[in-house]
Amino acid sequence: MALLDNVMLTKTLPCLADPGKCIVIGRPSRNLDGVLPLVAAVAPNIIAFNPAAGTLTLRRQPGFITFYPDKVMITQVNDVDEGLELLEAVKDLINQCWEQRDTIQPVTAARRTPRPLDVWALLPQTNCKVCGEMTCMAFAFMLLQAQRSLEECPLLADDPAFKERGDQLAAMLG
Repeated sequence: MALLDNVMLTKTLPCLADPGKCIVIGRPSRNLDGVLPLVAAVAPNIIAFNPAAGTLTLRRQPGFITFYPDKVMITQVNDVDEGLELLEAVKDLINQCWEQRDTIQPVTAARRTPRPLDVWALLPQTNCKVCGEMTCMAFAFMLLQAQRSLEECPLLADDPAFKERGDQLAAMLG
């Protein structure tokens, strides 16, 4: 049985991040509290999940989708027609997660995507350039964008003093 009948478009706003585009806001036909931990468990593009506040933000290209218990906001939408299509897709995602709730392990802890400083803090910070980047911070950005791998940092790969940091980075980056 589906959880939602619809996610009704309630408002559009100008998108400050991308002039000419809009933000669409929709109201789900039922509260999303119980399903957001399921969506957080299956969505590959999570920016942040805060179960205490009941918010989940996903990255989309371009923009973001943010779920609240009583609304959904989608940024950088071309027009109302695209907004309606996206709200329909959101409804379908929520209903799929709800229908498969017995097979999904819900996320109960807060999650957020690692930031460049989170990665940089675990790198050797020598700026040796052996990885091909000018700085360890540049390497951190490339790791987050999956354009470099941890094995390209020789200190992480070969120096036993950095093994624990390398293991933490591997876990952080998945």
